[in-house]
Amino acid sequence: MNHLGTKILKTDRLLLQPFALTDAEAMYRSWASAPEVTRFLTWPCRASLEVSAKVLTDWVEQYEKPEYYQGAIVPAEIGEPIGSISVVGFDSRISQPEVGYCIRKRWWRQGYTCTAPGLAIVFLIGEIGASRIISWHDPRNPGSDTVMKKCGMTYEGTLRQADRNNQGICGACVYSILVEEWFGAK
Repeated sequence: MNHLGTKILKTDRLLLQPFALTDAEAMYRSWASAPEVTRFLTWPCRASLEVSAKVLTDWVEQYEKPEYYQGAIVPAEIGEPIGSISVVGFDSRISQPEVGYCIRKRWWRQGYTCTAPGLAIVFLIGEIGASRIISWHDPRNPGSDTVMKKCGMTYEGTLRQADRNNQGICGACVYSILVEEWFGAK
């Protein structure tokens, strides 16, 4: 794996970029304090703007590490973050990053939630050298099922009571894309 750290990735409509400390207010207002966004995540709603600022301080400090990937999802039309996307786990034995994402509810079903993981897949396979990328969602969150399929990922199965999120112990619908599938789809 050729770790490059968080880089700026973009399309005409969307930018994935490193967070800045000045993004705390947008983060808190847009998604970090929203129960409908954090419902199926592994971290709770942020209790205050100050908590969001502390989280961002940690993220920004981590950017010096080449194996750290945490991006702000920024639509070109508004110019501020509406969500985040990151590599939440890495199995270096098999060059497998696990991608996680969240986005403000107002922007659901407008293509941004599919574009962001799609850009991450292109970067992780094409530039970092991932051989397999995985993501998973709670079975009670069918919207993420749609996103993962639109990103070219294949449903592998549901692991029963395999994880914990803000709803408690939950299943994990696992999706993946292999490097040869990605190149075959191009």
